[in-house]
Amino acid sequence: MKLNRLSSVIIGLVFLLGACASSESPTASSESPAASLSVADSPVADAATSPETTTTSPEATDHSAPQQGGQVVEVGNYHLELVALPEASGTHLDLFLQTGDTHAAIEGATVTGQVQLPDGAQRQVDFEYDAEGKHYVALLPETASGEYKVAILTDINGEKVNGRFTFTK
Repeated sequence: MKLNRLSSVIIGLVFLLGACASSESPTASSESPAASLSVADSPVADAATSPETTTTSPEATDHSAPQQGGQVVEVGNYHLELVALPEASGTHLDLFLQTGDTHAAIEGATVTGQVQLPDGAQRQVDFEYDAEGKHYVALLPETASGEYKVAILTDINGEKVNGRFTFTK
């Protein structure tokens, strides 16, 4: 009887470890110079976008390096850079949505963030275009410490371009 219980526990642990190992993915990280938030990314491309998605780091080519000190995901012909800055009332999110080649700002897109909070709860934030800063802004009114997972969903003239980011507060 004790042998059966021990076998069940061992099989359960092996299954759990296998599931954890298969769900891990490499991430790149960079530190935002204006904040103590660490940022890491995991890119995602929608089926409507180019199948090529590149995770970049400062060591990569100049055009895909962070321009604003944030985290970069290159998706097809687009450059997405997310900067998360702590504020007293939550986290200020800046999204620089640009063309991949010239880094020209893209205005007029619909941008939404789907955020998984450290406790697992989901929040949606709508980004608005800041013409003066040539980027999209939103305030995430959450103050809990931990890891935040952000899926950025954009619609650029009917073309879906999505990117995934994480940051730790």
